Amino acid sequence: MNGTSPLRLGVNIDHVATIRNARGGDHPQPVRAATMAAEAGADGITAHLREDRRHIRDDDLLELMKTLSIPLNLEMAATDEMLDIALRHKPHAACIVPEKREERTTEGGLDAAGQHNRLKDFVGQLRDANIRVSLFIEPDPRQIEAAIHLGAPVVEFHTGHYAHASGAEREKELRRISDAAALAAKNGIEPHAGHGLTFDNVIPIAAIPQLVELNIGHFLIGEAIFGGLTGSIQQMRALMNEAR
Repeated sequence: MNGTSPLRLGVNIDHVATIRNARGGDHPQPVRAATMAAEAGADGITAHLREDRRHIRDDDLLELMKTLSIPLNLEMAATDEMLDIALRHKPHAACIVPEKREERTTEGGLDAAGQHNRLKDFVGQLRDANIRVSLFIEPDPRQIEAAIHLGAPVVEFHTGHYAHASGAEREKELRRISDAAALAAKNGIEPHAGHGLTFDNVIPIAAIPQLVELNIGHFLIGEAIFGGLTGSIQQMRALMNEAR
């Protein structure tokens, strides 16, 4: 530990639901995975309720809200349907993400700057309901400025470009994320990060002192096949702690 504050780990359990939905029925249960994640050291649970319900379903959200003893972060598109759902269930947090039907997973950050007028009322209603609002954005000063104007208390930086790069390009992306985290924190916004993080690439991201939380899902669920969910979460937790 280098003296910086502890880093929170949010575990995304979407792809437990993906496996369940591949055959139908109720197994494996996302809520069971969420409970195990909490017991293994996760600080929060993330679940993305998509418009097409391709993984997490409405009844999963009900079960998570009823069962969890740690915060639930609901990832959601900026649609009227999702706003109604969030206001009805009132999760601890709501992370607004871009969403396209044809994508396999969320690719790239939300254009908060380009959608400012559309997002302003959306963010305001969530905040008025005491839901912590987060914007999933690229590590870009223009997007951070938009988050400031929108009144979002949290941003989550898309780390996919970093995760898929190598060599000098990865170092460049790491600097972008580090600079963005510093800029966000300087302006009173809590910076988080996530997407594509693994055992092999998480330490440089976790070492960025301003980052408060990492959200990791697909990799941890994949690793659970080989070493169990508890083991994969505990190993990620240990690497994050090592970086701090």
